[in-house]
Amino acid sequence: MPSRNATLAGILMMLLGILLFSLNDVMGKWLVATYTIGQVLVLRSAAALLVIVPFVVKQGVQRTLRPERPGLQLLRVTLGSCEVALFYWAVSYLPLADTMTLWLAAPVWAVVLAALLLGERVDAGRWLAVVAGFVGVAIALNPSGQSLSLPAIIALVGSFSFAAMMITGRQLRGTPDVTLVFWQTLGALVMGVALLPFGWVTPTLADLGLLGLLGIVAMVAHLCVTRSLKLAEASVVVPYQYTLIVWALIFGWFVFGDWPTPAMLFGAALIIAAGLALLVLERRAGNAASETAKERVTIEQN
Repeated sequence: MPSRNATLAGILMMLLGILLFSLNDVMGKWLVATYTIGQVLVLRSAAALLVIVPFVVKQGVQRTLRPERPGLQLLRVTLGSCEVALFYWAVSYLPLADTMTLWLAAPVWAVVLAALLLGERVDAGRWLAVVAGFVGVAIALNPSGQSLSLPAIIALVGSFSFAAMMITGRQLRGTPDVTLVFWQTLGALVMGVALLPFGWVTPTLADLGLLGLLGIVAMVAHLCVTRSLKLAEASVVVPYQYTLIVWALIFGWFVFGDWPTPAMLFGAALIIAAGLALLVLERRAGNAASETAKERVTIEQN
């Protein structure tokens, strides 16, 4: 079990990582209002690759360039690249808090995908949490109003892509973090190059610096979250990821003058409650499985 100091450090790292992700989202929304998604992806990814190269060299170039299970790695990179592009596309039209609310539905999608694709057993409690999460998504989308738009659907598809990437990541636990981040960043760069023909706006020197900073901030945020999960148990630090919606509300109002509708706030509350319930139920299931395994070992020893 992690020590108390390690757990506290893990919580602080998660909070810092989520704050950095929020700042990254704000900069991204600001920049895609002027520049195309393709060039944002290219310049941000190029800057991030420059930062990660020393880590790749330290780990070993061959180890990085020859990851385990390349087919699954390619699927994860593809999903991650699509998710990033869809996020920038959605946030260029939607308020930041609205976009992040729909992105927080990813854990709900992940449970369904794990059951359908991986054959994982899902008990009644988790299915109820999933239903509550989807009700929250439906309320947030507000299908009877103007919220059910193409950007909202894009955001929903993006959250689904993120959930699918999470599922593939479960199958690659043995892959070093540097390898995963390197290929994911390279995939976003390739996606950006593919989208470049759809437009180019020559950036100012100041905006060029912001585009580079965008990638570096995202890279540091990834490292903070990864370190957090190594310092403390996931069940302790993961709930702090929901501070993302708080930052989205604050930055959305302060920077862009946006404030979500009551339906969006209520939907966000349901989605967060469903995510926390899934986390608690997953922890209980893990503890029960651990106790069963211990009893089996005891019986075999006797």
